Amino acid sequence: MKKIQIISLFPEMFEGVLHNSMMWKAQQEGAVSFEMINLRDFGLGPRKQVDDTPYGGGDGMLLKPEPLFAAIEKAKQNDPDAVVVLPTPRGKLWKQATAKHWSTLDTGLIFVCARYEGYDERITELIDEQVRVGDYVLTGGELPAMTIIDSVVRLLPNVLGGETSAEIESFADGQTLEYPQYTRPEEFQGKKVPDVLLSGHHGEIARWRADNSKIVED
Repeated sequence: MKKIQIISLFPEMFEGVLHNSMMWKAQQEGAVSFEMINLRDFGLGPRKQVDDTPYGGGDGMLLKPEPLFAAIEKAKQNDPDAVVVLPTPRGKLWKQATAKHWSTLDTGLIFVCARYEGYDERITELIDEQVRVGDYVLTGGELPAMTIIDSVVRLLPNVLGGETSAEIESFADGQTLEYPQYTRPEEFQGKKVPDVLLSGHHGEIARWRADNSKIVED
């Protein structure tokens, strides 16, 4: 079972994602377990402060190092060998090949979801992987963490169901998109399923699918 811990100021954001569809099935199958760690629990003083103004001036607030260090250390106590992940615009671009690799790791994962203007740089000494889900900025690390978690967990054994489901989908080979697919009815609003898919000729169908798979262009 893969253990995934998530450090966030807004753990309630994950409830709908982790308790539905494939994420719920993965837990029921014993493929994964999730644990939420509320960063506010490690805040300082009576007000549980977790942020402060940046040295050198500038807009916004930064997450303080003390609560983040404490929360990460708590997560590491639960799973000492876990990979600590920081979703950040400065990280490596997340790709399907990485999702597949992480799904095979024997270690757990710890996601650190930053907020506000960012985080005190000193926390990066506790971070193993910095990743981004695209070349844009979001208000926090929660949505990227959800995306990354979904892409990894769905690849765990017995989650998708079909043995080849993950092998033939988009980006499985790193450069092509999956071919178009159709289901019943055979005709809908005047648009018909391509004849080759109704032919039963497996060789022709394979060639049609190969011809209609798109090459990814950066």
